[in-house]
Amino acid sequence: MTRIGKAPTFGALLRDLAADAAVVDEVARAARANSPEVARLPAGEVRRQVVLLLASGLGALERHEDPAGRDFTEARRLGADRAAQGISVAGLLGSVQAGRDRAVELVVRHGRAAGIADEVLLEGLLTIGRYAAAVERAVVAGHRAAERELIGTGAAGRARLLRRLLLGGPTGTSSAELTRFGLRPDGRYHCLVGTAPDPARTHALHRQLIRHGGLLGTVEDRLAGLLPRCPGTVPADLLVLVAPAQPLERTAARRRLRGLRRVTDLAGETALAAQPALAELLRGALLGALDPADEFHRELATTALAWLDHGQRLDQTAAALHVHPNTVRYRLRRLREVTGGPPVEEGARSTVPEIIHWWWALRSWLDGY
Repeated sequence: MTRIGKAPTFGALLRDLAADAAVVDEVARAARANSPEVARLPAGEVRRQVVLLLASGLGALERHEDPAGRDFTEARRLGADRAAQGISVAGLLGSVQAGRDRAVELVVRHGRAAGIADEVLLEGLLTIGRYAAAVERAVVAGHRAAERELIGTGAAGRARLLRRLLLGGPTGTSSAELTRFGLRPDGRYHCLVGTAPDPARTHALHRQLIRHGGLLGTVEDRLAGLLPRCPGTVPADLLVLVAPAQPLERTAARRRLRGLRRVTDLAGETALAAQPALAELLRGALLGALDPADEFHRELATTALAWLDHGQRLDQTAAALHVHPNTVRYRLRRLREVTGGPPVEEGARSTVPEIIHWWWALRSWLDGY
């Protein structure tokens, strides 16, 4: 900013700086540089923090507000967000204060260049300083309150919510509960499953993995979580699998997330799950004669899916379902009578595409009702 004509008011100067993307980026870099914890956050998230604080300070200056009477809801929300992301109070304050100091330097530099008298700059900075102190107190208060709530919900609460979401889906879970645990109802999340770490390391690993938000806990003796961003690294002695990001309603893992699996074990299911519209067409074409409300039809579909899952072996299917092989044979024959397939005669073999079509149709039909 160069001096042109009449010197601007302090408020105009601050308004111009708050709207200057280069200034915002410079303040954000200072905030990130002074806090390794905050530096791990996405750059856009730190820019949002800077814009929020600059805009709030400008509003207080223009309205001549007493900081004691100001509503600091946004500042408290910022503190709560950082707590949910695993940022410590020290890391958060280091970031906020470094950003504030850099902003003051820029105000002085650009103000002098614009011809604003030093006494005017000093008076304006003192006003903003009183407000900035109140903002920092609100940020810390929001962080402390969120920390107490996170501690109150504890590992057991996280595990209960994760178990419901991963094994059953979000049905029956309120938006308030999701938000309390750091999840957005409309967000997309990577599903994470891995080996459970040593209890002494759990807290540190939790802070590392949820620094971008999300939810992490232990489900069925496995590390499990929902993360908005894929983690960059994990400890070398842990095996952790991460699925592509999906909305919460598609995160329910059912059979798939019980126990530790190789990514390649889930390659087929992952690829097919990415084509829900095609699955619906296939389900209608092959299983349109089945009635979801008919328990016997569901039994037929369950048996056929188990038969395909067990290599079309009657004996293994019967053992898995705890029934006699003749029962499996009867149900498969009845399914063929109702739907026209799959072929179940002794010695009959389906082609690979036929098996995939029937497996996909049966799985999506059972999961959909």
